[in-house]
Amino acid sequence: MEQGRPRPSVPRPAAAGPPAPAAARGEHTHDESEYLYDRYDQAHDRRPRPVRMPQRHSVRGQVLDALRRALADGELAPGEVYSGPALGERFGVSATPVREAMQQLALEGAVEVVPNRGFRVAARDPREPAELAEVRTLLEVPALRRAAAAVPPAHWHGLRPSAEAASAAAAAGDRAAYLEADLALHGALLAPAGNRSLVRVAADLHRRAQWRAPHACLRTDARDHTLLLDALTRGDVEAAVSLWERHLTR
Repeated sequence: MEQGRPRPSVPRPAAAGPPAPAAARGEHTHDESEYLYDRYDQAHDRRPRPVRMPQRHSVRGQVLDALRRALADGELAPGEVYSGPALGERFGVSATPVREAMQQLALEGAVEVVPNRGFRVAARDPREPAELAEVRTLLEVPALRRAAAAVPPAHWHGLRPSAEAASAAAAAGDRAAYLEADLALHGALLAPAGNRSLVRVAADLHRRAQWRAPHACLRTDARDHTLLLDALTRGDVEAAVSLWERHLTR
């Protein structure tokens, strides 16, 4: 910088609150459960946390959202192979963010990598939904019981808007929106159990189960959430646990 020339003023970025969930900001972190757990932790003032700046929407995140919706709506058919360049042309982007998004979907069990060809939409193994439900029940039912003991019944009333969002998506027949709302609500229900690793693993299994399960009746599934919150709010833990077991194995 030349001597005597005033230094240009750089505006300070505005302080930001907690980041929006990954689905809302158009990109996927390792899992949505970290954000849900952080929000619960902050609400109960367990420890101070540094302010994190919001991140920009990424092309990869937008493509990932679009691919998830296409998979949920059946636009990408099970057993079919799709190449990165062809999907990139469809979405108006290069093949690179498509391949990156598909790698994430492969981790979630939605697609399989086909060397030198692209990605095959995973076919549904009729045994896998029941197997995933069994594992999720072993993890989530004890966690829900522990969560119910960790917070007062009134705490669960705060999750009503999330359940209502899931119900609205179900009523509209928007499967893609319902899957995201369902995933977020399950994470919020388990967060008070206090085990980040369990919440993360449960979210990964939940996402895999969403891709593998046949299309369920969304309204029935959403109604379970409302009934569960009713039981938790009135302090009926046993009724909540019984309902949760049926919900996971439906």
